[in-house]
Amino acid sequence: MAVVPFHLAFPIRDIDQTRAFYVGVLGATEARSTAKWIDFNFFGHQISAHVTATADDVSRNEVDGKAVPVRHFGVVLPWADWHALADSLRSAEVSFIIEPHVRWPGKVGEQATMFLADPSGNALEFKSFRDPTRLFAT
Repeated sequence: MAVVPFHLAFPIRDIDQTRAFYVGVLGATEARSTAKWIDFNFFGHQISAHVTATADDVSRNEVDGKAVPVRHFGVVLPWADWHALADSLRSAEVSFIIEPHVRWPGKVGEQATMFLADPSGNALEFKSFRDPTRLFAT
């Protein structure tokens, strides 16, 4: 099956802060926008940020001893790209919810992962698999 882009709409508090974060920090490109919403090309996927008063959900579940935000989204990147992004985010002094690290080293599901929040508090996860064919391995 061919990989096709996904679309995700999510709540934000401020268009300008959101634009600065997704374009300036994460390298997304801006597409269409109005005073109430903004679309981005997010690693080849379409995400749409909509201004709202609040939609906070700070629920967390423990995964491998870390408090993972229940509501989060992100992308799976190639191994080298993930490390380059982690280095770039560290250089930009981004505050991480969960610092970049490798889970299950040497095992079937070995993966690099990191969590951060956008200016509206939306949690994002970026991950990578040393062996991309193991993305859905059990």
